[in-house]
Amino acid sequence: MSTQVWTVAEAKAKFSEVIDRAQSDGPQTITRNGRTTAVVVAAEEWERKTRRKGNLADERWYSCCGGKSAPSKSVPCRGGVPPRRPAADL
Repeated sequence: MSTQVWTVAEAKAKFSEVIDRAQSDGPQTITRNGRTTAVVVAAEEWERKTRRKGNLADERWYSCCGGKSAPSKSVPCRGGVPPRRPAADL
């Protein structure tokens, strides 16, 4: 995989080639005034890298509860503190 660097003008003039190279060679970097402004990647690679590995509830539970596995039911996380019982149950 070789990443090629294109200026905006080059990428605009050869957009089809930029896309083809993104599919065959990997991400293509586009610069403006010498600074990276965009990267063109193949759709397949984008989908693979942005695919969610679980659902949002599992992600939230994992991030706020110290990496503990989420329970079988979706329970709101309170930093590892169990939820309070409703006043009617007291």
